[in-house]
Amino acid sequence: MVERVTATEATLALIERLKRKHGPDLIFHQSGGCCDGSAANCYLKGEINTAHDVLLGEIGGCPFYMSPSQYEYWKHTQLIIDVLETRGGGTFSLEGPEGVSFHTRSRLFSDAEWAQLQASGVV
Repeated sequence: MVERVTATEATLALIERLKRKHGPDLIFHQSGGCCDGSAANCYLKGEINTAHDVLLGEIGGCPFYMSPSQYEYWKHTQLIIDVLETRGGGTFSLEGPEGVSFHTRSRLFSDAEWAQLQASGVV
């Protein structure tokens, strides 16, 4: 099955570090803009309401959500979550104090991948 969201090794290592620091119940949400720009944000489960959001999959064993309106725009792409060094500030995400931030890249699904997603009924 084609994954809608994936993570680099650096991202997976950071998730493990955050789990050791904050516990295992972490979730991700793709920010729609504003002060965080459009970035993957990591929260403790229960910090934000994801009841109406689209579950894209998991990275590092943590669920990854996106708003329905963003999903309509990004549904033809695979999100690739990476880590960038930053100077802190301006983020609501758990990794902010670590001097890094999650960064979202994307790529269009191939025709074959898109057909597979359509056939599975998850589009």
